[in-house]
Amino acid sequence: MFPIGDDDSGQRIVPLVTYVLIALNVLFFFVELSGGDAFILKWAFVPARFLANPTADLLSLFTSMFMHAGWLHLGGNLLYLWIFGDNVEDRFGHVKFTIFYLISGLAATFAQLAFSIGSTVPNLGASGAIAGVLGAYILLFPQGRVKVLQGNQVIQMPAVVVIGFWIVLQFFSSIGSIAATAESGGVAYMAHIGGFVAGFLLTFMLRGRPATLPAR
Repeated sequence: MFPIGDDDSGQRIVPLVTYVLIALNVLFFFVELSGGDAFILKWAFVPARFLANPTADLLSLFTSMFMHAGWLHLGGNLLYLWIFGDNVEDRFGHVKFTIFYLISGLAATFAQLAFSIGSTVPNLGASGAIAGVLGAYILLFPQGRVKVLQGNQVIQMPAVVVIGFWIVLQFFSSIGSIAATAESGGVAYMAHIGGFVAGFLLTFMLRGRPATLPAR
């Protein structure tokens, strides 16, 4: 099952912010590859380092959102951002969507921080912010459907099922996470939960007109 898109027929605006976010994530990843471990340690979010000097490490709260641990991590996140982000941006508008995305990412980071206070493992990834986007999509488009490539045919599936597949991908890929939960690594479940819950709650404040789905 490979999601390839959803119904964008009702969109009113070009999702410029979604495109910019995708571009920034790709750019950061290539810089990260060239910079190696030194770049990761400098710009990723390290809980223990942040708590020791929050002011000096403040920028890492944002830079870590645009870094990834591998190709699968990057590809899976950006695929779902591309499919679902444009719909949410269409409802919120460019400015509100930008604020929404960043707050969801921050909420994810702090949710994970609460459970890994003494950790020195670098935290990185857009998974928390994208979890917020998925939380918003479920609330805004509860009847939404997604085009999925299954074998050699394209079928439509409920968006909630496809979003559930993303969650499964996060659990089964040790690199599909915003952080490591222990010194040996792992998936930062609290980051995903924090981002999803933040996105869901923020949607109540930011959503505009009721969603209209095309007749079927």
